[in-house]
Amino acid sequence: MDAQIKAVLFDVFGTVVDWRSSITREFAALGAAHGIAADWEGLADDWRSEYQPAMDGVRSGRRGWTVLDVLHRESLERVLGHHGVGTVAESDLQHLTLAWHRLSPWPDAPPGLARLATRYTVGTLSNGNTALLTDLARHGGLAFDVLLGAETARAYKPLPEAYLRNVARLGLAPHEVMLVAAHNGDLAAAQVLGMRTGFVRRPTEHGPDQTTDLAPTGDWDVVADSIPAVADALGCA
Repeated sequence: MDAQIKAVLFDVFGTVVDWRSSITREFAALGAAHGIAADWEGLADDWRSEYQPAMDGVRSGRRGWTVLDVLHRESLERVLGHHGVGTVAESDLQHLTLAWHRLSPWPDAPPGLARLATRYTVGTLSNGNTALLTDLARHGGLAFDVLLGAETARAYKPLPEAYLRNVARLGLAPHEVMLVAAHNGDLAAAQVLGMRTGFVRRPTEHGPDQTTDLAPTGDWDVVADSIPAVADALGCA
């Protein structure tokens, strides 16, 4: 691999952590505690489906800068109502909102990140806010050297500023930074700005019937089935 690469940054939701299983467990635990029955997987999927529309309001300038925790809370209340879940206590709403801070990593993520950290600066390039990413890293034992995201750039991916401002925070040029993601669209946005790219397949991110991002759709620098395989490609012991 090109010796010019100095840092490897990761998309987080779906690439490093398994949001769907984690959020489903959180909903199911709430239901068990309060005797509520619902389609918890469907609720998790619907909450995630609110993710892009919520950020679009900020990206378009229709609303001012708003961190992801706030957007998650707003969309949580909407999807609970759509699924007919009755009144939920404020303490439970707050606990569920912060479920995104407690997502479990894919099993290959911690060892793969640790290997990459022996040779490169390893960090996030996520739409998550700093508090969320900090908690995720501690919860999952994720060896990130730096936590970069929408909050540090004041922009949500795939706006160019979300990539370029965070690369600049490292004192690096785009070609010195690789973005690793399970989402072709994310990589395409980074590549056009001059960043290097690594695709990791996560064929069950959206469950067993996933139809998107099952294969690379661009000319990415690395294509792998796991984060340790990315470390292999980048020459890490």
